[in-house]
Amino acid sequence: MKPYILFLFFMFLTLSVQAQIDNKKKSISIPAVESKKDTADISPLTPTKFIKSDNTIGMNRPSVTLSLDLPKKEFSMFPKEKFGNPGELYTNQLKKQQNTIIQEQGLGTKGSKIDLFFGNHRTKSKNIQVMYRDYGLEDGDYVRVSVNDEIIEYRVGLSNAFKGFKIELKMGVNKIEFLALNEGYALPNTAHFRIVGEQKELIATDLWALSTNVKGVINIIRE
Repeated sequence: MKPYILFLFFMFLTLSVQAQIDNKKKSISIPAVESKKDTADISPLTPTKFIKSDNTIGMNRPSVTLSLDLPKKEFSMFPKEKFGNPGELYTNQLKKQQNTIIQEQGLGTKGSKIDLFFGNHRTKSKNIQVMYRDYGLEDGDYVRVSVNDEIIEYRVGLSNAFKGFKIELKMGVNKIEFLALNEGYALPNTAHFRIVGEQKELIATDLWALSTNVKGVINIIRE
């Protein structure tokens, strides 16, 4: 019995050693896993937004805007030209010319500062002609003409030639007013007027030199 037992012992020992060797030769395959850290992050960076602190007294930390766009400004090697008002330039030139004429001719504000009365003039004519002109320099004088407080000529310029209008007189007093609207550029407002009847007779004539907003008044009485 002993040889048989000894044989079994060696057989068991041999199988045990072979099993251990086979176990050492075996390998376990581990699948590869891609690491997220190896991936490049190409998303744009945004500035950090500051957090307002509640512990500060009367002060807040400024928050940074997330928009990094800057206003586009056109590049130019030449400075931008600033254009003035053409009307203002013309006015300044006109004033300069006016001052030059006044200095050369020795003119000044010599017109009447109070309303002038040219008297009462009687006529039997039913109709009259009212005429006026600038007896001095044609310098842009303007007048307003009224008859019995009714405006006949709202704004009329004076030239060296006579011009005017024809009106029908009412019985009694007919008041004619000449209002100086300006004094032109050769002061003051200067004019020569005539009142002519139906038979071309001269009823009244006179001159005025008025300051702005001053009137010349004449009464024509129809009998």
